Amino acid sequence: MATINPYINFNGNAEEAFTFYKSVFGGEFGEIVRFKDISSPEFPIGDADAHKIMRIVLPIGKNILIANDIPESMGRVNENENRSKIAVTADSKEEADNIFNGLSAGGAVEMPMAESPWGTYFAMFRDKYGIEWTVEFDAKSIGQK
Repeated sequence: MATINPYINFNGNAEEAFTFYKSVFGGEFGEIVRFKDISSPEFPIGDADAHKIMRIVLPIGKNILIANDIPESMGRVNENENRSKIAVTADSKEEADNIFNGLSAGGAVEMPMAESPWGTYFAMFRDKYGIEWTVEFDAKSIGQK
């Protein structure tokens, strides 16, 4: 079975954002590669991009969250565009609340954590880095009420 893992582009603050995400989800980074680590005569990296993140991976449950910084030569990511949301499915209301409270801190809440019209415990927001998230707990999927 295929696995879907979100991949996010940042404008130079991927490491800061992922350190924040790690503080919410826990765990350790599975990989951190900086642009300077892949620099070669065939692929030179300028000083402005050398310490930026080429790839960072944070395992979350059975999935991974992946990101990179966009090199200055490629232009900026439009952080106000409607990026795809990252959907987090929690195992309990308590876990959903903890994830929502952690990730939404300093961000903009579109839908606060509450019972949704489709019968799940749900929230939708943009974190302080401009990334859009949903957090959901479905009691029916685990036989709770």
